Amino acid sequence: MEPAMQKPDNGLIWAILSTVFCCLPFGIVAIVKATQVDTYWAAGNFDAANQAARDARKWSWISAGTAVAIFVIYIIVVVAIIGLAAMCGELA
Repeated sequence: MEPAMQKPDNGLIWAILSTVFCCLPFGIVAIVKATQVDTYWAAGNFDAANQAARDARKWSWISAGTAVAIFVIYIIVVVAIIGLAAMCGELA
C-alpha cells in the first residue's frame, strides 16, 4: 500500500510577510503561488500543488533577498555621501 501524500505547506504566511515588509512585486507573486497550492491539491493535481509550494517559497525568498539587497545598497550610498560631505568640508 502506498503511503498517503501530505499536502505541502503553502507558505502563505511567509508570502504575506514578504509582501508587507520586503518587496511588494515579488511578494505578490509569492501570494498567488501560495494560494494555488490549496486549489491544486483540492483538484487532485498533487504535482502542481508541490510545484506551487516550491515556487511560493522561492518567491518569498526572492522578495526578502531583494529587500535586504536594497537596504545594503541604501546604507552604502548613505555612508558614501556622508564620507564625501566630510571630505568636501575638510577641503574648504
